Amino acid sequence: MAKTENVKDLLDAGVHFGHLTRRWDPNMAPYIYMERNGIHIINLYKTAAKLSEASEALAKIAASGRKILFVATKKQAKEIVADHAGRAKMPFITERWPGGMLTNFVTIRKAVKKMQTVDRMKQDGRFDSLSKKEQLQMNRMRDKLEKNLGSIEDMTRLPGALFVVDIKREHIAIKEAQKLNIPIFAMVDTNSDPRQVDFAIPSNDDASKSIEKIIANVADAIVEGLSERKAGKEKDKEDKPKAKKAEGAKPAKAKAKAAASDEEE
Repeated sequence: MAKTENVKDLLDAGVHFGHLTRRWDPNMAPYIYMERNGIHIINLYKTAAKLSEASEALAKIAASGRKILFVATKKQAKEIVADHAGRAKMPFITERWPGGMLTNFVTIRKAVKKMQTVDRMKQDGRFDSLSKKEQLQMNRMRDKLEKNLGSIEDMTRLPGALFVVDIKREHIAIKEAQKLNIPIFAMVDTNSDPRQVDFAIPSNDDASKSIEKIIANVADAIVEGLSERKAGKEKDKEDKPKAKKAEGAKPAKAKAKAAASDEEE
């Protein structure tokens, strides 16, 4: 059951404010508590329950070693998502969504490799041997790629899940993820259709305080999942030498037994 203190925190952050009643999506009806001054009010008990469910699932994905790609290109969400996704060591898109980012991932990876090639050229001195015009062109190309794809440089394969702020705005990303059966987690406001995503968190996706509250909670769950993964790896490392010692002890015991039986004979 949702904790009341969680609900109070959500209330303070303004997570309950939906859109104007005339702009609502009927599929959000189960998550709407009431209407006030022409604005729909979201049921925060349901938000808290859905947030807890989504956080648990994201922690499991992170613990499995898969990446979670954050998508938020609206002005008030950019910095918040970049900060928290960076803290959780997850890739994010806060500039324009590159068409084919998921469905044409091989091409996107080639663009990222171009950026890495320029960096290597600067390190080994090959960049200095180029003419000033070529250097300028290379730097411009790299800056453009860095702006759009720099945050996904470490994403070497398709993500294990997508976390989206405002599914109406990021409809292309949603369609690509649906095509590839990638689980979609999202902040869904009263003007959107929650059926488009796998884990809908009914919430105000316009106010920065509301976005901060939800994203911070989600990022904490991912960090927790990564910590579990790290702890599991360390435990495996500790168990391996013990297993080897145990294996080494078995032949020694067998030899001792054989020696004892020879003496008895």
